[in-house]
Amino acid sequence: MIQPADAFDPKPRRSSVAVEVGGVIIGGGAPVVVQSMTNTDTADIDATVAQVAALYKAGSEVVRITVDRDESAAAVPKIRERLLRLGMDVPLIGDFHYIGHKLLADHPACAEALAKYRINPGNVGFKDKKDKQFAEIVEMAIRYDKPVRIGVNWGSLDQELLTRLMDENAANGSPLSARQVTREAIVQSALLSAELAEEIGLPRNRIILSAKVSQVQDLIAVYSMLADRSDHALHLGLTEAGMGS
Repeated sequence: MIQPADAFDPKPRRSSVAVEVGGVIIGGGAPVVVQSMTNTDTADIDATVAQVAALYKAGSEVVRITVDRDESAAAVPKIRERLLRLGMDVPLIGDFHYIGHKLLADHPACAEALAKYRINPGNVGFKDKKDKQFAEIVEMAIRYDKPVRIGVNWGSLDQELLTRLMDENAANGSPLSARQVTREAIVQSALLSAELAEEIGLPRNRIILSAKVSQVQDLIAVYSMLADRSDHALHLGLTEAGMGS
């Protein structure tokens, strides 16, 4: 027999720090926010504006766009301006890979136009440059008073951290499975990066965490771990960039 929806007691929501993203509140007990991402070349202003507008009309309250090169960064303020002229005050999220620190520094209008910066600790930089380039993006977020999503991705996980945890696990008398260790590495990557961002000076209410995986059970496990260990606002999402089944 199917029970009516009101027959089940919903699990109480965890207490988290509210983060404002371009006027939209994420976490802190606010309603769940829907975010989508464009698949256009961001440098193509017409196509990107059209797709952001379509997503916004469909119910996406914030939209992520790729900022991968100078042409994309230069287009961002123009995209923002065009959307405002259409009456759409859509917060735009900048997704950066490897050279985000340079693009934000070279294109201050882009840094200002974006409502949030997304950093993936696994591809923010290589080896000794990783922490430096992470810090430079965080410093830009502080300068422009922008929130940051620290977005760990299963498919681009920090290999140095994963290798260390795998080695430690192998030396353990009762080792965990490789999948369990990978889950732990994902969680640690997010939490350690958030800790570093706060040490640099980014306020706690300007940090959102995400840890994207490809399988639902991994998603539940990883986000349960994050929820237990922090009060950061969480961005939830499945991704195709994972280890596979």
